Amino acid sequence: MDLDAIQQIFFQECEEGLAGMEGSFAAIRADQYDAETINGIFRAVHSIKGGAGAFGHERLQAYTHQYETLLDLLRSNALTLTPALVDLIVAAFDMLADHVAAARDGGTAPDDAAMLARLIAAANGDADAAEPAAPVAVVADPVAAPVEASAGIADDFDDLMAMLDDVGGPTGGGDDNGDEAAAPAAAEWRVHFRPNPNAFDNGAEPLLLVRELVRMGGRVIACDTGTLPSLTAMDPDSSYLAWEVAIPASVDAEDIKAVFEFSEGGTVTINTAEEPAVAAAPVAADPVIEAAPEPVVPEPVAAPAPAPAPAPAPAPAPVAVAAPKPVAAAPKPAPAPAPAPAAAAPVVAQTIRVDLDKLDRLVNLVGELVITQAMLAQRLSCNDMGGVPELTDLDHLTRELQESTMAIRAQPMKTVFSRVPRIIRELEGETGKRVRLEIEGEMTEVDKTVVERIGEPLTHLIRNAVDHGLETTEERAAAGKPSEGVVRLSAAHQSGRIVITVADDGRGIDRTRVRAKAIERGIIAPDAALSDEEIDNLIFAPGFSTASTVSNISGRGVGMDVVRKNVQALGGRIGIHSKLGQGSSFSLSLPLTLAVVDGMIVTVGDQTYVIPLSHIVESLRPSDRAVTAIGPDGAVLDVRGSYVPIYPVGEQLGINQGERDPGKAVLIVVEGAQGQAALLVDTIQDQRQVVVKSLEANYQAIDGLAGATILGDGRVALIIDVDALTARRVRAPRPVLAHAA
Repeated sequence: MDLDAIQQIFFQECEEGLAGMEGSFAAIRADQYDAETINGIFRAVHSIKGGAGAFGHERLQAYTHQYETLLDLLRSNALTLTPALVDLIVAAFDMLADHVAAARDGGTAPDDAAMLARLIAAANGDADAAEPAAPVAVVADPVAAPVEASAGIADDFDDLMAMLDDVGGPTGGGDDNGDEAAAPAAAEWRVHFRPNPNAFDNGAEPLLLVRELVRMGGRVIACDTGTLPSLTAMDPDSSYLAWEVAIPASVDAEDIKAVFEFSEGGTVTINTAEEPAVAAAPVAADPVIEAAPEPVVPEPVAAPAPAPAPAPAPAPAPVAVAAPKPVAAAPKPAPAPAPAPAAAAPVVAQTIRVDLDKLDRLVNLVGELVITQAMLAQRLSCNDMGGVPELTDLDHLTRELQESTMAIRAQPMKTVFSRVPRIIRELEGETGKRVRLEIEGEMTEVDKTVVERIGEPLTHLIRNAVDHGLETTEERAAAGKPSEGVVRLSAAHQSGRIVITVADDGRGIDRTRVRAKAIERGIIAPDAALSDEEIDNLIFAPGFSTASTVSNISGRGVGMDVVRKNVQALGGRIGIHSKLGQGSSFSLSLPLTLAVVDGMIVTVGDQTYVIPLSHIVESLRPSDRAVTAIGPDGAVLDVRGSYVPIYPVGEQLGINQGERDPGKAVLIVVEGAQGQAALLVDTIQDQRQVVVKSLEANYQAIDGLAGATILGDGRVALIIDVDALTARRVRAPRPVLAHAA
């Protein structure tokens, strides 16, 4: 696998990490988080930082480094997660997403100076860090301040020496804490770090690693300058210094190892310091220690028994680790008991990454297998061999294979919903409104094709809900509503379809204003008689907008038109429910998959059609008393006390030979976007799986048809779009039924 392919995997992992962080932020805002929530955010940022360094994305690496510093302080309880800090880490997350997008697409990295200044200020305990601040040029902490360029060593040697004095100096002194450094705790880590002489070659900064150790509670007790040459012999691109840092034993060894995980080589030696005299020993000029064959976990040495000639207790054997190899476990304050049997490791789901083209090819092959199986069944049926047991087994295996393949393609709606919180935050900033987002059903699974193509219409609906639906804070207060508006986003499976709902508790649709705007723009005639539902649907007309001014959010009259076209292209429909002063709800009804569906094969005249089973409620031959004429040309069917309209499919689709008399035909009761209806067809042939072929890709889109398929006998059958067919009756200027009983 080449480097570009590995980098693509890194960016996929970035997207997964960002999605997980978004979910964690939602839990934090809902006050439903724990320490693991913060740890999860930290791990995601740390992983992004590591990959960014490996692939040379320096701006992304530098930004994530400062971001994870603040998160590390939060997870170690050095800082308290206040509402201001929540706002800051969420805003920093938005900029992190921009950094990742810029690195992935090769674009210009965002200007993060102001955000970095806020992160630094917050890490230093500034209570006002949540407010935007002017960018700062230098970090206040002398250990934290990175050297901007290695040439600065040669340019200003005095400044370098002053900095060394601040972090302990060559002898470990230089401040009032020297006595503390010479008298460490009874058990602590001692980390000796000597960077690679070429550490600056790839933009790395060793002081940043030292700074991380200090952030973990460590203290620099010595800086070794033994290899520092004279000023005239100094190479500005080389590293000459080494540091010794004392870290409390309470710090986990894995956390220490993680600091050096992506360092540019060098030597890292980690051991414990049990005796002050040994711990305070000067650092050798070049303390390179060979790694031991087996990591040694030093334990506290018990008090020695009296001996004729006292001798100092030997220092614990050091554990030398060349970064990023694993380090020894953290030292224990008391001798550990005999090790207990290790608990069984939790079962972790194993996953692999597969190219989408390969998956699509597999789905297409399964579709062809379904068609071939149907042809084989048709051929055997014609030869009176339809009862062959092997044919039944083949049918079951084919269906199971198809369902398993579809399950591979299924993705949770979370991949789409995870983008919405950021959209809401941006809209809050642009509109000045306060919005609370409520999400339900984010783990509802749907075909990946639907997931990929539903993002744009969903974005338009969210923007419409915030900009047009929700009132301003002042308007909500005047109406007796909470100042914070609510936008609800949900997904659920209903009757073999997925229904995505975007609802708000805003002002609702002002139908009087909508009608007036439609007349003003020439969309309808001034004397047009429209129902409430028809007025609501005017907002989907091209060029329609009620916005008084054009802004970055709305006003051009293209958003809702795009929503309807995109949803219709997916074989779906939009329903609107609105009440003035209480809010609006937009429901998108979409097929779960666009590849293979179960269908009922029917005939109308000399044509064959397929009706998706997900829409069918029942089929029947009505009695004369069950059909009631409505007007001169219409009729309804009595279905156990409920009356549903009858739609002759032949007349709807222009098939002159189709049956018109319900008493001589078969009625199929279906559930569509307009409610229940009865489709009138000549006969029912069969029920089987069919492979959906796009009409739009192979011919052109046809109103009332969702696609086409190939039957077992090789004929092409058209798949009926139930929602479109029943919606056409609502829009029709005349009744549909030509003859009624």
